[in-house]
Amino acid sequence: MLHGVLLIALFSCAAFYIGDMDFVKALSLSPMIVGIILGMLYANSLRNNLPDTWVPGIQFCSKRVLRIGIIFYGFRLTFQDVTAVGLPAILVDALIVATTIGVGMAVGRLLKMDRGITLLTSVGSSICGAAAVLGTESTIRIKPYKTAVAVATVVIFGTLSMFLYPIAYRSGLIDLSPEAMGIFTGATVHEVAHVVGAGNAMGKAVADPAIIVKMIRVMMLVPVLFIIGYFVARAAVNGTGDSSRAKIAIPWFAVLFLVVIGFNSFDLLPEAVVGFINTLDTFLLTMAMTALGAETSIDKFRKAGAKPFVLALVLYVWLIFAGYGMVKYLVPAIV
Repeated sequence: MLHGVLLIALFSCAAFYIGDMDFVKALSLSPMIVGIILGMLYANSLRNNLPDTWVPGIQFCSKRVLRIGIIFYGFRLTFQDVTAVGLPAILVDALIVATTIGVGMAVGRLLKMDRGITLLTSVGSSICGAAAVLGTESTIRIKPYKTAVAVATVVIFGTLSMFLYPIAYRSGLIDLSPEAMGIFTGATVHEVAHVVGAGNAMGKAVADPAIIVKMIRVMMLVPVLFIIGYFVARAAVNGTGDSSRAKIAIPWFAVLFLVVIGFNSFDLLPEAVVGFINTLDTFLLTMAMTALGAETSIDKFRKAGAKPFVLALVLYVWLIFAGYGMVKYLVPAIV
């Protein structure tokens, strides 16, 4: 198994190196995204020339290493972040998450899409992009290529937002105050990296609330995973799912994620140590993404078809218009 793990670690080192290049930084592409691209290049070129004994190591990275990475992700957050933005922003986040998942599942059913890809794309769009897709994948356990397809959709539209939001804000097309624009950006843009990129392009007054609101969205991954675990178990009991999963699968990595957030809220560790942990965490998540990419060939993308991208587009339009309406009209009404 060690051979496969070392292979993925090598690819991840390359992803970090590429991610540090100026033009990649300018696009706000994290090493995780670079990693999944490298993994897919490997899957479609060298994969068939390497021993099958390396496969368990690759699968270990896409499962176990992924969960460790999500737990350590909690060191980026504190509960003080929640109180910093106030109730209106938290309410907007909760509504965006709930309605986007609901809309996604309904549209997926209309398109007669695979339920796994539908759920992953909906959760990724509603919460925090690739990290949410990975967390959900660990709860429902579906084929890696479906996860890679869902990640691809949220990365495409998250990257698009990073350029469109600043243009729309600077041109006056989006008529919001800096704080309101921050809430809108944090509540509707997919990836944390994309929120940082878009926020910085619009100025500190927008970036600060945007990042905090986005982090609160990330925290909402935990209750969503518990709800998903409950429905997976209920489907198994009713005979519409895997009968071996009739018990509610408690996502312990999500619980530990919350515990880490709580610990980090006390500010017990030096800033340098937390910075090192965050870098290590990014590396672990990059390994997981690379491993998922290594399980994804072009043929599997063809098998998934265009429907996941249609779903992601519908959700993207929903996020923009619903998010704008909530920030423009709901927040002032509450305040």
